[in-house]
Amino acid sequence: MTKESLLRFALAGRLGVVLLGGMVASGLSAKASVDWPVLTHPVAKDAAMEARISEIVAGMNLRQKIGQMTQADIRSVTPDQVREHYLGSILNGGGAWPSGKKQATVADWVALADAHYKASMATDMKVKIPVIWGTDAVHGHNNVFKTTLFPHNIGLGAAHDPKLVGRIAHLTAKQVRATGITWAFAPTVAVVQNPRWGRTYESYSSDPTLVQQYAVEFVRGMQGI
Repeated sequence: MTKESLLRFALAGRLGVVLLGGMVASGLSAKASVDWPVLTHPVAKDAAMEARISEIVAGMNLRQKIGQMTQADIRSVTPDQVREHYLGSILNGGGAWPSGKKQATVADWVALADAHYKASMATDMKVKIPVIWGTDAVHGHNNVFKTTLFPHNIGLGAAHDPKLVGRIAHLTAKQVRATGITWAFAPTVAVVQNPRWGRTYESYSSDPTLVQQYAVEFVRGMQGI
């Protein structure tokens, strides 16, 4: 993950803390649970980046902060609305394609990604913040016509080959980047316990240890680590 990407995601997290701080102060205090271990984040904080984030947030008004925390589906928002409302992110879920065309080409995806990016950089904000686009590329870039579809998580779990999952994630990442998108809503780390759940197929296994192994390899492959 690039330093620019880290800054963008860290900024989004900081905005969440800023806007929810009032709720905690008014009595909705958070309480640590003994059931959850305290973990050390693998990415150390960068003092210079933290200072830069604080500076950017301090220079934003409330409407801009709310806009940055809003994510809209491409079926419901235009690039001009991204500019007007300072939207921080957009997404395409299942069945969402550029101009509603299921057979949209890679060039169509790139054009729409560029349009949203340029709109986000044309706001009147003191510091321009590029929009981020998230996509459901869980087992391949499956919303894009003619891309490779890999077996879903339940099938990959049955293969008992975490390294294979890593290679699939890496190939998926290359296809996602080719369409101008930089964020994938993956991996799914559900640990399914009841097969009657409608999205059982999105779970690698009912064994949390296996899910952890697969998730680690997926993230490494997706980020090119």
